[in-house]
Amino acid sequence: MTAGPGPGAHAPATEVLGFAEAELPAALAAQVAALEAEAWPGATPGHDPALAPRALLLVTADGTVAASLALLFKEIRHAGRTYRAAGLSSVVTRRALRGRGCGARLVAAARRELAAVPGLDLVLFSCDRPLAPFYEAAGFTRLPGAVLVGGTPGEPLATDGPGFDKVVLAEFLGPDGADGPAGAAGAAAFAGTRIALHPGPVDRLW
Repeated sequence: MTAGPGPGAHAPATEVLGFAEAELPAALAAQVAALEAEAWPGATPGHDPALAPRALLLVTADGTVAASLALLFKEIRHAGRTYRAAGLSSVVTRRALRGRGCGARLVAAARRELAAVPGLDLVLFSCDRPLAPFYEAAGFTRLPGAVLVGGTPGEPLATDGPGFDKVVLAEFLGPDGADGPAGAAGAAAFAGTRIALHPGPVDRLW
């Protein structure tokens, strides 16, 4: 994820637009693909349809995509319970607009949207360690010692693997108790554990 630092220069006038990834208009999809290719050269664009990907874009008045991210969804099994989880993926801000708060606005919008999804238990994702304060400022909680295990059970890819320096962040939704963990109780259930996310061979780390 490459969102950039917090607000600096004046931010352009923007609006947040959301689409199921399969319904993303071609002109916007082309801009998102270009931003992702610039940030992660050689990466395959798009996300696994099995994860119900949703594109969230920050768009200027002239139709320029200032920032984009994907929301992904799946059920996970952890500590004997099944949770409906969502994650942030491919968070990127246009290079010319970094430092103006575009990434922060989009991540905050994503957090609000996910909080309103019925039945969602938690938001869970990882980022490079230097970006952790950015996501904490948006309201997500760092899970000390937690490791996301991505890929597939047969070909796992963990966030503590060689060459990675990642931090796991989360937000726990709903009430404590039978309907799912919230706040400190949720963090305690996941902190310091290995979390079998296994999003598949496409979105290997979500």
